[in-house]
Amino acid sequence: MAVPTFVDRVTLHVEAGRGGHGVASVHREKFKPLGGPDGGNGGPGGSIILRVDPDVTTLIDYHHSPKRKASNGGQGAGGHRNGAHGEDLILPVPDGTVVTDMQGNVLADLVGPGSELVVAEGGRGGLGNAALASSKRKAPGFALLGEPGEAREIGLELKVVADIGLVGFPSAGKSSLIAAISRARPKIADYPFTTLVPNLGVVKGGEITFTVADVPGLIEGAADGRGLGHEFLRHIERCAALVHVIDTASIEPGRNPIDDLDVIENELSRHGGLEDRPRLVALNKVDVPDGREIAEMTIGEFEKRGLKVFEISAASGEGTQQLIYAMAELVAASRKETPVVAPTRIVLRPVGAEGKDGFTVKVSRNGDFLVRGPQPERWVRQTDFENEEAVGYLADRLNRLGVEERLVELGAEEGDTVIIGDPANAVVFDFRPSIQTGAEMLGRRGEDQRFYEERPAAARRREIDAGMETKAEYEARADVARRLRDGAGPVAYEIGGEDDPDTDWAEDDPGESSRSTSGN
Repeated sequence: MAVPTFVDRVTLHVEAGRGGHGVASVHREKFKPLGGPDGGNGGPGGSIILRVDPDVTTLIDYHHSPKRKASNGGQGAGGHRNGAHGEDLILPVPDGTVVTDMQGNVLADLVGPGSELVVAEGGRGGLGNAALASSKRKAPGFALLGEPGEAREIGLELKVVADIGLVGFPSAGKSSLIAAISRARPKIADYPFTTLVPNLGVVKGGEITFTVADVPGLIEGAADGRGLGHEFLRHIERCAALVHVIDTASIEPGRNPIDDLDVIENELSRHGGLEDRPRLVALNKVDVPDGREIAEMTIGEFEKRGLKVFEISAASGEGTQQLIYAMAELVAASRKETPVVAPTRIVLRPVGAEGKDGFTVKVSRNGDFLVRGPQPERWVRQTDFENEEAVGYLADRLNRLGVEERLVELGAEEGDTVIIGDPANAVVFDFRPSIQTGAEMLGRRGEDQRFYEERPAAARRREIDAGMETKAEYEARADVARRLRDGAGPVAYEIGGEDDPDTDWAEDDPGESSRSTSGN
């Protein structure tokens, strides 16, 4: 079995790296019983990026290895240590690669060295419990999971980027011409359809350097699949001009240069998109006596059609230099009209299915409630359903987004089935709405109420601080504290007077002696 050396169409399976999981960790240190959460975040997964590389001319690498996967992100750790970032996978592609989805929709047309397309973005890393802590949730006992990376199937189609395209019948001398004017060395033989893949050659005409593409020959009926069909005509769609290479020494009966031109033009018209390209006519093989005679007989008819004609011989090189300068002139004019396009970076984003509130809720035929939207679906992927606190946190997020309110509006009752995400890979819940009854006020799900109970000393300090704003001029902070505690007013006395409690202390007060002894 022959191994292909030129591949211009492949189907590629790409999968970005998964984000690392966050970690639930508590700081542990001597004499610090409540050190606080210190779980680090997971690292993001690596993305898959297509990048135009001028040194790559074929898609053959992806023909042999059609599945590519990026590395995953690292998991977080305690001590506020975040996970490592997954390494991006750079896939080099030729200049002129068209990227499509499996429905044939064009995702990007990569033209210009350095142009990039992020075809599959790496998953986000999960948050650790340190990042989830807040004034309301001081010590989360859970962390978020890393999201899976994007996975998709795409088509790559190469359309060669060349300035001049050579078209004509098989064995007209296209490969011989490109070998004569450039350093390209295509296969040349004396039978039709020798050229089975496009050939590129770099040509210099004066101060202009340009590329010439030689595509396999066309025959009448190519649009209907005869010969090689129109398979390779897409490689000249980007060309600034076309050169008809016509065989003036053909020995096939019924063929002549005028009819050959009409047949090729008809096939180009049926392919479409090439009507506005300037044309040149190269009457090849004039080194053959009959060829030169036929060229001189038909050159007038071509000029009547407004075509610029050159009599050439690819074998001897006759007339090729004049043809090169004419091609260079067309290329220079085209480049002057076409603005320089800077390399671009394109990131594919999934089309959102959300409504104005960021999500949609629909009722299925069997009464289930289907919730779709980027936010709720991403939150579900981040949730560790083996952790009740994490599930409660998810419920709170959905409630704040308005999902619960929308479900109630649509008639959802406790126990009804709620499906979040694509039905093929969804998470199913039993609806449990938030409850507030009588004097009982339930806290937010996912919170540890032990950390929200206020200590009595802290409450008393705040009470005293509030009382200091209304204290009398003669009141000290201790008087305010006593008044708030006992309801008594301030106690006033003269220092050293009869009411001063310190005047009753003697030097030999046993209390003082004991304090002095203990102090020593």
